[in-house]
Amino acid sequence: MKYTSLALALILLTSVLTPAQARSILFQNASVIDGTGKPAFRGDVRIKDGKIAKIGKVKASKDDEVIDASGLVLAPGFIDIHNHSETGLLREGTAGNQVSQGITTLLVGPDGGSPWPLAEYFGKLDGKIAVNVGAFIGHAEVRSQILKEDYKRVATPEEIAAMAKLVEQAMNEGAFGLSSGLEYDVGFMATIEEMIELAKVAAKYKGIYMSHIRDEEEGFRAAMEEAIRIGKDAKLPVQISHIKMGNRNVWGKSAEAIALIEAAKKAGQDVTADAYPYTAWASTITVLVPSRKHEDRGEVEKGLANVGGPDKVLITSHAANRSYEMKNMAEIAASKNISPVDLYIEIVKNGGAGVVCNSMSEDDVKAFYQRPWIMVSSDGGIGSRHPRGTGTFTRVLGKFVRENKWLRLEEAIRKMTAMPAARLGIKDRGMIKKGMIADLVLFDANTVIDRATFAEPQNVSTGIRATFVNGRRVWNGQSITGETPGMVLRKK
Repeated sequence: MKYTSLALALILLTSVLTPAQARSILFQNASVIDGTGKPAFRGDVRIKDGKIAKIGKVKASKDDEVIDASGLVLAPGFIDIHNHSETGLLREGTAGNQVSQGITTLLVGPDGGSPWPLAEYFGKLDGKIAVNVGAFIGHAEVRSQILKEDYKRVATPEEIAAMAKLVEQAMNEGAFGLSSGLEYDVGFMATIEEMIELAKVAAKYKGIYMSHIRDEEEGFRAAMEEAIRIGKDAKLPVQISHIKMGNRNVWGKSAEAIALIEAAKKAGQDVTADAYPYTAWASTITVLVPSRKHEDRGEVEKGLANVGGPDKVLITSHAANRSYEMKNMAEIAASKNISPVDLYIEIVKNGGAGVVCNSMSEDDVKAFYQRPWIMVSSDGGIGSRHPRGTGTFTRVLGKFVRENKWLRLEEAIRKMTAMPAARLGIKDRGMIKKGMIADLVLFDANTVIDRATFAEPQNVSTGIRATFVNGRRVWNGQSITGETPGMVLRKK
């Protein structure tokens, strides 16, 4: 589809009534992309009482606030299925870096880590958030509740049964499924039998199993097979989190991962994945050494080499020495006149660090994004020190769609809206359709782009003209409005 230069001369708001007086909002002359993947069409959309009331050629009434959307795209609000704003929402319910990129619904509790108990967490959000929020129950969280600090071992059947009760409690409180982070320390020793038993509980409540798999590098195949088997044996859908080829040794093997998932789908399993649009991942420094031999100099040296060297590892948080933050390991080691291996050992001994590691191939990112079963997700959130926290959705629209032409705009929107909504079983959001909840994004497809960088990860995007949650404007194109119409969403 083509977009004219009308947007450059746009007068966004032409009010029949002031917003305070208006009882409905009418978007006129928009390029409407409904979220299903169907081609855009020119039309008007009226929202009233928080829902989409009419679509087509709509005549303005005296009750309407009229928004001239000529030259702009009107799409469903973006749904981020993998978001880390658990504590950020408690600090900043207006969620500026989320709504500024068009996110209207986000799911917290991925990678095995979630608030506990969920009901208590949800109570803290009610009436205080600009976005809709749902949650997964984290495997590592329930494992920690039962095993406490003694998690570096296989759980007993009795302990697994106790964990299952906690998963059941969370599912009753509205969790959308079970998440895991098997690459991380708390989940690392969990057996596949443990995961199957807990996933069966989520399955009973029609939840999904969403996994940061055990290995995203050389062991990716076995790790994916494990996730697929958990879904098969527990009889529930599988979502592979932030699918990637995590280091240089596996560049180009996205084709193998794709074939594995598509074979499972052909065999009748429900397997999908999500991905963020960057070639750098963020995690804890200890994942660089999968063997967990953090003082073995050979293992550490190999781990750094696998990601391209210490200059590719940016320290984003290190409580023991804040001066290390936003510098790469090569720089820090040189300034201290020590080897990067010695620096790694020191950092781990002193509590570890958050890192961003630039070790992925854009060709693999492209291969994943072009599969129809891949959704867009950020793996970021409020306060994220990776640009994905503020720029994920606008980066896909601006770079992958407009500049690279990897995807049609309508397909990118589907990956952000109707597809994650269907995955989660959310039936009243994710599409522009009469009767649906009015979570909407108005943007300029000619200019939308991310501005967040690794140096300045909080830079907001350009091109998002307005974001509406439950029919109320939370982003006005330049700043938050201060409105907090977001709702807690619970699995039904």
